[in-house]
Amino acid sequence: EPPMKPQPPHPIAIDGPAASGKSTLARALVERFGYVLLDTGLMYRAIALGAQRAGVPAGDADACTELAGSGDLRLAITGSEARVRLLDEDVTDLLRSPEVEGAVSDYAAVAGVRRELVAQQRFFAAMQPSLLVGRDIGSVVLPDAPVKFYLEASEEVRAQRRGAQAAEWGERQTASEAERDISGRDTIDSTRAASPLVVPEGAIVIDTGELDADAMIKVAMEAIEAIEERTT
Repeated sequence: EPPMKPQPPHPIAIDGPAASGKSTLARALVERFGYVLLDTGLMYRAIALGAQRAGVPAGDADACTELAGSGDLRLAITGSEARVRLLDEDVTDLLRSPEVEGAVSDYAAVAGVRRELVAQQRFFAAMQPSLLVGRDIGSVVLPDAPVKFYLEASEEVRAQRRGAQAAEWGERQTASEAERDISGRDTIDSTRAASPLVVPEGAIVIDTGELDADAMIKVAMEAIEAIEERTT
């Protein structure tokens, strides 16, 4: 039997705008290296869901921050990924709904919410070999991560992917709705005051617009191998 590949340096950070291929790459790397995947976007979505259920608007920064730090939100590792529990209910599968999708960027822009969740994300990464996906992992959450990726693709390509994802999740979305959705998310994510979406210093940038999943994974694996060679 071939020896188990030694684990590459960890944690691994993957950032990028909506529908840039982050989840696809993350799942492939987690499977390959046996890491635990934390999609930090799910945490922000859970705050949006919890706030909506409690009738707390995104404009009430104090109440949103209190919710994020209350302990109502917990991560539970199931297999190779962290699932999200809200008041002990596993809400992971509810977090892709149009209601949450439409509100998450507003709640995620609250500085206090980000501060609370970033602390939880750092703790998670310190506890086990992990791979974190989000908008500010390499720039804010784990600036010293040994492996950082930033994925990008044109708005048009990402809108097509978002439309396909919506269909997979059982929603109907026209091409123009998908494009408006992506464009709106981009604007909020890249212009918010609290940790806006940027290319992290030292990140390996992959344009996924021209690549299929296998090619993207191959580029990432080669980059990881090069980093391993430099650090061993």
